[in-house]
Amino acid sequence: MKQIVIAFTTIFLLFSCNKSTKSEDNMLYVKNETALKKAIEQVKPGDEIVLANGTWTDIKIDFYGEGNKDNPIVLRAETPGEVFIEGQSYLHLGGEYLIIKDLYFKNGYSPSSSIIRYKIGKDTTAFNTRVTNCVIENFTKPSRLTNDKWIEFYGKHNTLENCYITGKSNDGETLRVFHDGNEHTSNYHQIVNNYFGPRPRKGGPRGETIRIGDSKTSMSSGFVNVSNNYFEACNGEVEIISDKTNFNSFRNNIFYKSEGSLVLRHGSFSTVDSNIFIGGDDSDFYGGIRLVSTGHWITNNYFYKIKGEQFRSPLAVMNGIPMSSLNRYKQVTDVVIAFNTWIDCKSPWQLGVGQNLNSIDVLPASEIRSAPPIRSIIANNIIFNNTPDKTPVFNHDNIDGIQFTNNILDNNESSFSDKNILENKTIKMKQINTWLFAPENAQGTLTDSVYYGYNFDKIKTDLFGSSRTNQNSIGAICDISNAEKFSIDTSKYGPQWFSLESKKVEPSIIEASQANLLEKIEQAKSGDIIELADEAYTFNDPIVINKKIIIRSKNKTKLIFNSTKNQPAFEMHPYGFLYLDNIVLEGKNNQSAFKPLDENMSASYNLNINNSTIEGFGYILKATKGSFADYITFKNSTIQNCDNGIILAAEEKGDYNAEMLTITNCNFNNVENNVINFFRGGYDESTIGGVLTVNNSSFTDCAKNEKTNVLLKTKGIINVDLSYNRFKNNPVEYVAILWGEKNNKHKENIITNSGKIKEEAQQKLEILY
Repeated sequence: MKQIVIAFTTIFLLFSCNKSTKSEDNMLYVKNETALKKAIEQVKPGDEIVLANGTWTDIKIDFYGEGNKDNPIVLRAETPGEVFIEGQSYLHLGGEYLIIKDLYFKNGYSPSSSIIRYKIGKDTTAFNTRVTNCVIENFTKPSRLTNDKWIEFYGKHNTLENCYITGKSNDGETLRVFHDGNEHTSNYHQIVNNYFGPRPRKGGPRGETIRIGDSKTSMSSGFVNVSNNYFEACNGEVEIISDKTNFNSFRNNIFYKSEGSLVLRHGSFSTVDSNIFIGGDDSDFYGGIRLVSTGHWITNNYFYKIKGEQFRSPLAVMNGIPMSSLNRYKQVTDVVIAFNTWIDCKSPWQLGVGQNLNSIDVLPASEIRSAPPIRSIIANNIIFNNTPDKTPVFNHDNIDGIQFTNNILDNNESSFSDKNILENKTIKMKQINTWLFAPENAQGTLTDSVYYGYNFDKIKTDLFGSSRTNQNSIGAICDISNAEKFSIDTSKYGPQWFSLESKKVEPSIIEASQANLLEKIEQAKSGDIIELADEAYTFNDPIVINKKIIIRSKNKTKLIFNSTKNQPAFEMHPYGFLYLDNIVLEGKNNQSAFKPLDENMSASYNLNINNSTIEGFGYILKATKGSFADYITFKNSTIQNCDNGIILAAEEKGDYNAEMLTITNCNFNNVENNVINFFRGGYDESTIGGVLTVNNSSFTDCAKNEKTNVLLKTKGIINVDLSYNRFKNNPVEYVAILWGEKNNKHKENIITNSGKIKEEAQQKLEILY
């Protein structure tokens, strides 16, 4: 018996040793690029390449391997989140059955067209490859105008999951699925459980978070699955997701305060099911779903306080172009929009969006969207408003081609009647949290008259997975019990090792003297307040703003810029945010008060001037090509005795230099040229910015040397509001020329000896595509 036990123990130990040895043999631990390349050259199925903890700088990884389903090849961090890929680096993939996980890209950018690419070179493509639990943070090109894609999908059956992707501020989509050839189409890629955003405003087109295909490949099938992702502040452009191939699905995603829409742009037969769109009162640009083309099913989606208009509407059903070319707008046909809920949204249904027959004189026939939606059905939906909405449905064209059945409106006792689109009824709603409202169960209004159209039986569950077979109801939620259990847990998205929470740091108040002003600003942390106590401060070199800095005084302190060179008083860098409060800023005619860098403005800057005076400069603000400001605000301030004012006119091809320029309660005196020159060049109807607001301000003795004869130049800017201003003794023909077709408006301005405000219904601009 003893011999049997010894023999069994020996066999067990030998087996255990052999197993341990095999495991160690399959793990290739590497500490540098040379070792990594060697490891990649020798990997075989089941091997695991482990990158040593630390920072890998300027590392260009071409990871090729031939794993198999049971024995994939793994490339991973030694410790999740402790391998940093920095500098000019990328990761390109080729072969089959690869797994990449736990890497952290930051402090750099890719020297290639992408950071993570499911392809090496021209021909070596990845299949059945998974990138998981990785972070890409602010890994953006130095120039905003340089186009790249952070993640490029090729091949088939590839996956991006549980990743955190944030901060892309340059030209190009964050993620792009390519369909270039039959090895890349019908690809069944999986984009799941990721955290996208924030993506800052870009100031023009080509800023999508996800784009699937393009117009040239829009006839191909994709079967791409975009599900269970969280999109936060994805504000790059009007399209968060741009779907341009067929048979793709978008399920269970959350879009949180994102200034754009999920757009079915060129593709057909897409499924958009059980997504949540959360907006708020803080922005009029939060978007929902926009439809183009054929065969889509839009079901079980929930919209809260989505306030966007036209292309950003909560539901935008587009007009098409007859006999449309591949890159334009195909007519909406054979679409089903059923069992959705809109809560406190602004004009939630906009039908025939983009109808532009009034532009027939300034656009070619191939651009006129005159084909309304046809052969489509909108049924079993709820619109609920705590505050009445005068236009819950906004018709831009003929909607006879849409069948409306059993759609209920509770408009807080304010009825709406237009072609029997909606039934005015009262719904008992329960507020579950700040954004979620669900109908209480057993309401005959919602359960007794459910419409069952063709193939509606395939809508088997509601927004939160409750069965529609056992208890069906109108709207996205048919069972309140599951809704009451639901809460958003952002930790479910992105890597488990990466925390989304940032620590709030209280700003420090730093007193600065004449002798140490520049030093104190340089040493300050982002968000700190520089307090000026002396009467005057003189400085000869530009003050660099590369973080959030507040400079304020109690007694209207003077900042006197005495440089003899052609340079700005404040040099704005990427991520710079300057707030001046109660300051007098004086300069000379060859200088700019504020100016971004001439190049490498990889991210936006912000400028906020309050209760201050700026005088004596050659330019107040002179934007540079490639620079972009999210917000520029002048409030309760005076700008006087300057050669030029605010120039935001350095871009072409639909781009522009600032998203929001706001001037309130200000006085402009003796500004000789370019008082405001805010320009966006080219016609691209899907770009719907920037925004210029000039209210309660005065312009006196300005534009003496203005050659264009226009005081406030706003060509191409989509949103302009000139209200309650005073214009006196400005020797120009026009105060402004406004684009009437767009959101340009003016009211109650007092004009004395200053020309007039002209409104042009249409403006002819160069077409960009």
